[in-house]
Formats: sequence, structure tokens, C-alpha cells
Amino acid sequence: MNYKYFPHTPSDLQTMFDKIGVKSLEELYAEVPDSIRFKGDYELPEAMSEIEVRRIFSTLGSRNKQLTCFAGAGVYDHYTPAVVNEIVRRSEFLTSYTPYQAEISQGTLHYIFEYQSMMTELTGMDISNASLYDGSTSTAEAVLMAVAASKKCKTVLVSSTVDPKILDVVRTYAHFQDIEIKMIDAVDGATDKADLERKIAEGGIAGVLVQQPNYYGVVEDYEGYADIAHANKALLIMNSVAADLAVLKTPGEWGADIAVGDGQSLGISMAFGGPYVGYMCCREKLIRKMPGRIVGMTCDNRGQRAFVLTLQAREQHIRRQKATSNICSNESLMALFVTVYMSLMGKQGLREAAELSYAGAHYMYDKLIGTGKFTPAYNRPFFNEFCVKYNGNTDALQERLINEGFFGGIKVADNTIMFAVTEKRTKEEIDRLVSLI
Repeated sequence: MNYKYFPHTPSDLQTMFDKIGVKSLEELYAEVPDSIRFKGDYELPEAMSEIEVRRIFSTLGSRNKQLTCFAGAGVYDHYTPAVVNEIVRRSEFLTSYTPYQAEISQGTLHYIFEYQSMMTELTGMDISNASLYDGSTSTAEAVLMAVAASKKCKTVLVSSTVDPKILDVVRTYAHFQDIEIKMIDAVDGATDKADLERKIAEGGIAGVLVQQPNYYGVVEDYEGYADIAHANKALLIMNSVAADLAVLKTPGEWGADIAVGDGQSLGISMAFGGPYVGYMCCREKLIRKMPGRIVGMTCDNRGQRAFVLTLQAREQHIRRQKATSNICSNESLMALFVTVYMSLMGKQGLREAAELSYAGAHYMYDKLIGTGKFTPAYNRPFFNEFCVKYNGNTDALQERLINEGFFGGIKVADNTIMFAVTEKRTKEEIDRLVSLI
């Protein structure tokens, strides 16, 4: 039989057959029941020229609908300066792997060190690891970290205002570690502090997880939360949208022990859901409980600055059975992405982008309320994302907006829509969307 899609020659196949002691592919797969074997032809097209292939993909691409995005819920349409992609797409970055050999990986180790330095400054914390997969998994890892630090307690309190997508991942991680998740009630779209005090007073709590801004876009007042947690020997974990921390009070300022979240808002394309990058920062006393790797700076035997992976004993490639986490490779490329982005933007640029997003969201909010068709969902301060109640059919409204070229927010309840505005959205775009309503 001629297997024209196999890269191996008949001689290659025969060598492998001889090595494993079979005479043919049919003999190799003899144990596979005939009833489940595929006997038809593969639906593969005939060979085409380059221009024909390009024409096919161009036709497919033209079917995509380019929408003006007013949706958020954890993923935001921020602008990416062209130079970021130019640097990140260089072959030495795209093809690099985990920098175990420090003597030949100084470039990779250097940018990871800079990433860590920037993230600690952004979050107001002492230590940053070398990035995790995304915001949801970094939050789940923080929950495991809190339990590991407490040693005896196996329960974590989670605010009901945490993003449900994040909560699902946290519950999954917790289930397989025999960790109990208890929810803190919410009042008017914000965490109920009194309910937190009642539940933490019951004892056995390893950590408290809150989100800032929360799932509904509300900027919560977490004054005293760290004191409540620490008085009960628990850790305070705060999940935040990275870009918002350029303006908002940092987790460090709130007294949090662990700061986690997604770095997608730092210029990473929405990209249909990934790849993104999860950040995790913490207090220095928790450094040995932190999953993943840390890059440290030192001096070589010539007195020159050098970078090296530190505290690797926590990782599975050293001693799997005692690893803090089985994270084997970090999102190094995306860590580079946000490092380049933050370097280009600088403190002032990050602040200006955040302020434009804030101003645009409040302008849109006022315009929507002014139509008489929307009412506030919550009487709370918000940043660049907000919920409003629609006096009508939300599904029909969203469908109409899509037909007019707008991704018009996220439906969070039967009559509630959550809109998000970034620095990319113009006054003209907002006015046009409102005029359609």
C-alpha cells in the first residue's frame, strides 16, 4: 500500500518493523478491531500552487466579521504598538525554550528579570515569578499557595464578585487538592464585608480571594480586608486586571499577600482567547511557597552582572514528587511581550491609556443612561467597565448591534449588559452605538 501522506520511505518503515519485530503496518495494528478502522479516503484536496492556497485563505478570511469591541469580562481590546510584535517575532525569541543553561541564556533570563521587576512595581509587591499560563490558573495557584502556607487549614473564602470563569478554574484545582471553597455574599455588586467577618470567624480559613475591579467592573473598597484576614491567620489574595493598576490602588497598598491576574490588558491581542500570560506577585516571606520559577541577578567570577534561575527545587524537573507545582514551562514569550509593551509605554503611557479608558467608559455610561432605555445596575464606582440594565430584549439588542458592526457588551443577566471601553474606542464609535439604541 502506498501511504502518500507519510514522510517515511519504504526503507524507513522496514527498518522500524525489523526493530520492533513486525512485518507490516497491518500486523502492527492487528489488535485494533476491524469495526472501528477507517477504510475510506481522506478528505484532502489535490495539490495546489501557492497562489491558489493564498486565494482560498483570502476567501475564508473575508468571511470574518470585524466588529468594534465594547466587550470585556477579563479580555480587553487594547492597542499594541507595532514595535512590540516586531521584537517578539524575532527568531531567537520564538524558538527559545526554558533557560536552564544560564551561560547560554542570558538574553532570555535578562528579559524575564525585567518582567519580574516591572510586575512587582505595578502590583506594589516584593516578589514576582516568571509568569504563569493565564489569569485564571495563576489565581488557582494562589489558592493552593495559601493552603500550603497555612499547613493546617483547607478552606478558602472567595468573593461572589469574582469572575465566574476564574471561579470555575479555582474550583477545579481545589477539588483535586481536597480544598473547600466557600463563597462570600455580595451586596449591590460588591463583596459583603460583614459576611466575610462572619465566615472567617468560624476558623480554618487559609485565604480570602477578592477581585479588583471585580467581575461587574465595580472598583471595591477593600479597606480593612487584609487586617481581617491576618487577624484570623489567613492570606489575602487579590486578582486584578494588570493595566488598571497603572491608576488604581495596588494590591500591595491594600495589604494583599498575593497579587494575581492576567497580563492580557498589557497590549496582548484578544486572539480568540489566548495565548495570554498570568502574573503572580507576593510578599517576600512567601517566596518559597510560590509556584513556577524566579530569575535572580548575581555577579560572575569576573564581577560582571549575570542572571540565573533560582529556587528551582520547587519545580517538577528537579523533584517531581515534592514540587510546589507541576508547571513545567512558563509563558516566557508572552512575558517578553508585556515587558516590551511596558518598556515602550512607560509609567506615563500606561497611566494615559488607563485614563482614556476610564474617561471613555464614563462618557458611554452617561450616554446610555441618557437614552432612557438603560438604568444603573449598581450604584458603585467603576473604572473602564460597567453594568447597566436594559429596558427591553437584551438578545435582540445585541444581535442588532452585531449586525451594525459592534460587539456590544456581555450579557451577565436576563436584562443586564456589561460594556467595556479601552483607549482604542473613539467618541464617534460610542456616539454611533448609542444612536443605534
